[in-house]
Amino acid sequence: MQMTFRWYGPKDPVPLEYIRQIPGVSGVVSALYDVAVGDVWSVQALARLRDTIDAAGLSFAVVESIPVHEDIKLGRSTRDRFIDQYCASIHAMSAVDVRVLCYNFMPIFDWTRTDLAMLLPDGATALAYDHHALSRIDLSRGTGDLPGWAMAYTAPQLAALLAAYRDVDAQRLWEHLSYFLERVAPEAERAGVRMAIHPDDPPWSIFGLPRIITNGAALERLIDLVDTPANGVTFCTGSLGADPRNDLPSMARRLGERGRIHFAHCRNVSVTGPKQFHESPHPSRFGDVPMRGVLEALHDTGFKGPMRPDHGRMIWGERGRPGYGLHDRALGAMYLQGLWEGLHGALDGDDTVPA
Repeated sequence: MQMTFRWYGPKDPVPLEYIRQIPGVSGVVSALYDVAVGDVWSVQALARLRDTIDAAGLSFAVVESIPVHEDIKLGRSTRDRFIDQYCASIHAMSAVDVRVLCYNFMPIFDWTRTDLAMLLPDGATALAYDHHALSRIDLSRGTGDLPGWAMAYTAPQLAALLAAYRDVDAQRLWEHLSYFLERVAPEAERAGVRMAIHPDDPPWSIFGLPRIITNGAALERLIDLVDTPANGVTFCTGSLGADPRNDLPSMARRLGERGRIHFAHCRNVSVTGPKQFHESPHPSRFGDVPMRGVLEALHDTGFKGPMRPDHGRMIWGERGRPGYGLHDRALGAMYLQGLWEGLHGALDGDDTVPA
């Protein structure tokens, strides 16, 4: 297991020098945030990012994410061009020796919350989701009322996308995902890149749009679509844990036995009602994710890939990108390493502090 940390590039309030000071963190998870969705990522731009990370004494471990263009998800006639460009970006990753790609197949909206600063009893703030609150969000003005949404769609743009998805139900979305993977996964295998789909967050339909990567059965169906080791998953305990029906340790064990967990996001959530949750400190006892059981399943099935603490609370007066402050995620990284070591003795070689 290699402990990693998400970094949003030079504009991230958390500098690489601070990330390097977190004991045991040796890898960085990042992306090219200034490339339009669908455009090819260049080797030169990825090399500059890699060199910046290397100069800080860390390694560029995971690309998260190369966004999948909506035309691919919608199955439009233009999808083949965007798929070809997606494959070119994967080969560019390989050229700079980044071997894990986290991506998702969520229609229009990526991870979604209704409150970016829910006040907790201890004074910290956390990301939260309430399905009733989501239903009150007015999309007729575009994405402006959606908390934290980075993809700025105007009202006409969003209305056109929502209208296009009226003809895409869950089964059709599966067909479009299969079409995508049948063409991309073999290229990833040739490039030596492991694809790791991220579960839908939250793991249920929002705004009437289908979401299909929501549970263990869906993840196994996904890896069966194209049966190659290059086609795998990001095991995100927070996304999957928002649905209490998901047995996370059992899911991790089944997927791990098949060798298809290529990346792990480990965070905790407190489920407070039907389709209602907020994010909590990483240790198991503060939420509903049995982190010990998940890490035990990962270790027992030979997981040696990158892992990162995921969304953290904002604590100690920190200000910055909601969910991506330094302090609570650093605590999460230390907890996860301590749990791993406590369960299984000495840490693996990748867990050493960078020299």
